[in-house]
Amino acid sequence: MRVLKTLWSAFLLASCLALNTTEPRHTNNWAVLVSTSRFWFNYRHMANVLSMYRTVKRLGIPDSQIILMLSDDIACNPRNAFPGFVFNNADRQLELYGDNIEVDYRGYEVTVENFIRLLTDRWPDEQPKSKRLLTDEHSNIFIYMTGHGGDEFLKFQDAEEISSYDIADAFEEMHEKKRYNEIFFMIDTCQANTMYSKFYSPNILAVGSSDLHESSYSHHSDTEIGVAVIDRFTYYNLEFLESLEKDSKLTLQDLVDSYTFEKIHSNAGVRTDLFQRNLSDVLITDFFGNVQQTVVDNVEDDLLYLTNHDQQGFLKNLSAPRISEVEKQRKSGFFNQKKNMITLGACESKQMSSTKLITIGTVIAAFFFFANYFKI
Repeated sequence: MRVLKTLWSAFLLASCLALNTTEPRHTNNWAVLVSTSRFWFNYRHMANVLSMYRTVKRLGIPDSQIILMLSDDIACNPRNAFPGFVFNNADRQLELYGDNIEVDYRGYEVTVENFIRLLTDRWPDEQPKSKRLLTDEHSNIFIYMTGHGGDEFLKFQDAEEISSYDIADAFEEMHEKKRYNEIFFMIDTCQANTMYSKFYSPNILAVGSSDLHESSYSHHSDTEIGVAVIDRFTYYNLEFLESLEKDSKLTLQDLVDSYTFEKIHSNAGVRTDLFQRNLSDVLITDFFGNVQQTVVDNVEDDLLYLTNHDQQGFLKNLSAPRISEVEKQRKSGFFNQKKNMITLGACESKQMSSTKLITIGTVIAAFFFFANYFKI
């Protein structure tokens, strides 16, 4: 009887492991981009966040998986010498505002309350899905914040503040609700590194532009615009990211290694103790890219087959070109009539289901073998 109990326990343990180890850990990427400032003299903060917005879109994250929060009071500001335009460089070669921008929270919607609600998904029923962070336990989330801050706080709209404790507790609630796989938190503000000092939830990587009692500096100004157009930390992050393509093999360690005092004029910080993976093993596209891929079958030939055959699969009496060749290929098993396009995720799901069944079946067979062997 004792042997039977032991075998049964081993069977249950192996079954649980088979179910858990085959589940995908990372299937989608999201970005939350927040400028917490307003007013004309904070032009650079809006340029910071719009620059990051452009980068994550270029690398493949769709607008449906980007939450953009900004005051949106710069492009049409009466002081703007270039109405409707926002630039991040004095040469004004790259226009950031454009026609292809989706702002999810603008103006007075950019509040501490809405930011916390966004992370924790505590919304009333009428909140539209387009303004919600619809992540799950397989989501990697890039969170970028820029504005004016201090020791363990960041100002919102010069009216309120969010503390490092607030963000830490929001991340913990996200962890308990299984709303993320990994989080990459980046902040560009004065004393930025203090904003992640209170984090305590797992699988969070955090970087900041400046240490305690240090300022975060702007990079340069545009004399015609009249104000600074971008911050140094964001500028050099973008300089690095602009060299990337969607299939880049550069890692987060490469990005972190690019932070130097000579460039940023402050001590950029990195916190890795909560992050389980080694940064040299984490591709930058694990957070900045789009992990979804598709495999396209030969649609043209399949359509030709369907055109020239009836529902029973017999050749129609049509004088269409390539019929004999199509029929020949069909008989050789060339065509797949069920699907013309499948996602890699669906293929992987089927493979994982098969693996689960095989593993569990093997365990059951072993259980009955030993039960019979010991004559239980």
